[in-house]
Amino acid sequence: MGFRARIGTFFIGIVLAGACHCGADFSGESISPAVRSQVNWVLSQHDHQGRPFAIVDKQDARLYLFAGSGQLLGAAAALLGSAPGDHAVPGVGQRAPSEILPFERTTPAGRFTSEPGRNLQGEAVVWFDYEAGLAIHRLRPAAASERRPQRLQSDTPKDNRISLGCVVVAVDFYETVVDPVLGRQRGIVYVLPEKRIALLAGGALEAAGRAN
Repeated sequence: MGFRARIGTFFIGIVLAGACHCGADFSGESISPAVRSQVNWVLSQHDHQGRPFAIVDKQDARLYLFAGSGQLLGAAAALLGSAPGDHAVPGVGQRAPSEILPFERTTPAGRFTSEPGRNLQGEAVVWFDYEAGLAIHRLRPAAASERRPQRLQSDTPKDNRISLGCVVVAVDFYETVVDPVLGRQRGIVYVLPEKRIALLAGGALEAAGRAN
């Protein structure tokens, strides 16, 4: 599968002023300045090439899905990689889940071309970094001690770091918002970095992600 991620210029959108509406329609949703600026940049630069696109805000642990026109289709809390960091560990996608060490369980930042597909269990998912084994998928049954449903429903993003690196959303949100859009066609997924200051500092910007 041909997947790619670009880290350089897309982060410029984080620091552009949010005054330009550029066709964005946030439907009254409360959105962070970083997400708002990123959306405006995507639309003004036509970086999404007219495709639907998602923005994952790791600081707020939320996923926003937009139509190619810039209309917000939905937003929801998301579970993210349990380890902090904006890089994917090389080769992590070729290992069994039990072999992925705690510090390797990151959700990498970057611009990714997404594609609908299925995992090894035949479950429909939206791949955004196939090489690293990372996808947007619905909440699955897990050990009760992980409290995944409760984490998704909590008022704070601080307890949303529990996955191996995938972006996990509630079943109803996946089936009614994500699957009808990104589950039917290719799109673009922008994962905003959690260490934004470091990423916006010169050379660290280019070193922030792994191209694939």
